[in-house]
Amino acid sequence: MTKTINTTTEPASNADQDNCGNCGVALLGPHCHACGQPVKGLVRHFSSIVGDALDTVFDFDTRIVRTIGPLFAKPGYITREYFAGRRVRYVSPVRLFFFLCILVFFVAQVTTDDPTLDLGNGNNAIASATTVGDVERKRDAQLANLAKSKQEMAGTAAAVGIPGIEAGEQSVRETAAARIKQVQEAKAKGLPPPEPMEDDLDLRFGGGERWHVEKNPIDTWLPAFADQWLNEQVERGDHNIGRLNQDPAAFKNAVLSAVPTTLFVLVPIFALMLKLAYVFKRRLYMEHLIVALHSHAFLCLDLLLVLLVRALAQWLAPGEGALATLLSWIEGLLLAWMPIYLLVMQKRVYAQGWPVTLLKYCVLGTCYTILLSFAIISSMAIGLVAM
Repeated sequence: MTKTINTTTEPASNADQDNCGNCGVALLGPHCHACGQPVKGLVRHFSSIVGDALDTVFDFDTRIVRTIGPLFAKPGYITREYFAGRRVRYVSPVRLFFFLCILVFFVAQVTTDDPTLDLGNGNNAIASATTVGDVERKRDAQLANLAKSKQEMAGTAAAVGIPGIEAGEQSVRETAAARIKQVQEAKAKGLPPPEPMEDDLDLRFGGGERWHVEKNPIDTWLPAFADQWLNEQVERGDHNIGRLNQDPAAFKNAVLSAVPTTLFVLVPIFALMLKLAYVFKRRLYMEHLIVALHSHAFLCLDLLLVLLVRALAQWLAPGEGALATLLSWIEGLLLAWMPIYLLVMQKRVYAQGWPVTLLKYCVLGTCYTILLSFAIISSMAIGLVAM
């Protein structure tokens, strides 16, 4: 039998290998159509392997241009194109979300200023005050620092840390109130000012007394070794809060490093929420996952533009003026575009009436915001303990 070589359809890369090395079937492309084995293996020049790896990770070419524009300006367009089967012309949803998520939080690390913090052990100044007036002055100073931190975080990627700042404000008020009570009781009894309050975290499990690793440790129904582990984690977090006061940048880095991982976890959860909200649409879970990936990719892209506009304003228009006003308006429009975009996208993708879409949008938005807040706070707490 004479073997016939099809020189018209065989790719140039396969000129020296006409048949699959695994099953012997004639090759018609970079993969065997019979068994699926790729033509290229690892037994080749290392530079070729590195090139393929880089191409796999950063293979956006012209597709990134065709994807970014509609992703930002046409709510739901990329998703509907994907569902219609026109996928090869656009960047895949997973790669798009991964790339934009990592990029936006890298830019946030570079462009976001380090906040001024006074958390946890920073309450020592209040705890050591000896008069009511001194307590009040130190309390007000710390609250002012925390308010400044919230203002610096507002509108940036670090805004997810605002709930932690608000918890710090509550801790300052409680510490100040407890110290004022101590000072007043000592004065009423004619005693000298009391010793400084302990500087542990102001945690009260089950509404009981203030937590202390030795005097009032965590004691649950769990085995003794589990309670010991919990107390060790709380003690480590207490110690690390003191480090944050010395290095405010560590707090910003902890917040920003926690967000990407949290988003990767929340995307499939948000897809499940969409599945429940549109259960009668009989769509596959993977379709809702595509919607979730494109939604989060847009949020990352919009936030990236907000950060770039803010950095541009700090560079070109640090004061007041027409340019500063223009950039401020652009930033405001970008922030306003987020909820509008998501609403229009939900309407176009699922094709339901406006009343039903608005109702589901508000319910999903509320539930997801609460979930995101808890997830971010949990991630920050884990990061604080692991420092």
